[in-house]
Amino acid sequence: MSRMVGTVSRGLRAPIIREGDDLVKIVTDTVLEASKQDGFKIHDRDVVAMTEAIVARAQGNYAAVSDIAADVKAKLGGGTVGVIFPIMSRNRFAICLRGIASGAKKVIVMLSYPSDEVGNHLFDLDLLDEKGVDPYKDVLTEKKYHELFGYPKHQFTGMDYVEYYKQLITENGAEAEIIFANNPRAILAYTKNVICADIHTRARTKRILKAAGGERIYGLDEIMNAPVNGSGCNEKYGLLGSNKATEDKVKLFPRDCQGLVEKIQAELLKATGKRVEVMVYGDGAFKDPVGKIWELADPIVSPAYTSGLEGTPNELKLKYLADNDFASLSGDALKDAIKGEIRKKDGNLVGKMVSEGTTPRRLTDLIGSLCDLTSGSGDKGTPIVYIQGYFDNYTTD
Repeated sequence: MSRMVGTVSRGLRAPIIREGDDLVKIVTDTVLEASKQDGFKIHDRDVVAMTEAIVARAQGNYAAVSDIAADVKAKLGGGTVGVIFPIMSRNRFAICLRGIASGAKKVIVMLSYPSDEVGNHLFDLDLLDEKGVDPYKDVLTEKKYHELFGYPKHQFTGMDYVEYYKQLITENGAEAEIIFANNPRAILAYTKNVICADIHTRARTKRILKAAGGERIYGLDEIMNAPVNGSGCNEKYGLLGSNKATEDKVKLFPRDCQGLVEKIQAELLKATGKRVEVMVYGDGAFKDPVGKIWELADPIVSPAYTSGLEGTPNELKLKYLADNDFASLSGDALKDAIKGEIRKKDGNLVGKMVSEGTTPRRLTDLIGSLCDLTSGSGDKGTPIVYIQGYFDNYTTD
């Protein structure tokens, strides 16, 4: 009988990871023990993935508010600092803002509207039409914002992020001002010293501001991109991808983890004789249909992965074949015809009708999203995910 099960994603429970823990041993042992307990066999091209959080924790990659403040003051001068396009998040940005405020005399936060980069809405999109506001041109003061939209709270968190961010700034010793605009140049009417807090559009934002006369222009990726007073850092992403650890400390995105995934792959090969692919994953990329939030608050889904995870899927659309090429067939004849078509498919189906509707995203982005959904972000206790059958297709028995 043909195999009935395709892709399987398992969340694996692991010990609570502390700084200095040997992740190569922990991940390898967890996979091997889970295989024994759950009765699954390890195969070539299975995938084992671990959250970026446990990698950064094992590395001890943390920065304190005082470290962020020192770096901000050194790079932006300690006077008035503009912070543009931050996401609205207590977990992702609040502690970073505390550090920025501690390193400046005044902080002007420019929020994009009606939502931030990852889809957190300040207010309902339809209100723009109702109030006659053009988000591409209009720059709103805090007073004008409240006159137009009141004091709305985030749908999921119940937070008024305008008031929350303003309070964080003043609590940390700086004067606060909030404005609302979607053109990055708008901040230059207030200050020439700017931190671009956007994640995926940061290169463009920095380029625009520098061309428009900005003087000290940095991205969050350039704050904490080197150690400060013995702190952690991330040379490539700085504060991007950081998470709140305590009220005065953030866990940074992990650094130098390519060697980690390759060592775990080697240990599993030694123990099982199978070449398992290994990756580190952060936020997946998917949109909540109710809150309209894109999950992707990390600068990249996977900061490290083994070579077998490079590339994009190369898949045929089975329903297209069934409804078009083989519309006259059914039962075993249809099954055999489709299997034959899969076996002879080209190495590159890009642009061909038979692949229309398949997903040409990077494998690491697809698998990382699957992992993020499997592990969740709460108390499941499964920071390691084991995936089987991802590279199988309809012909695999």
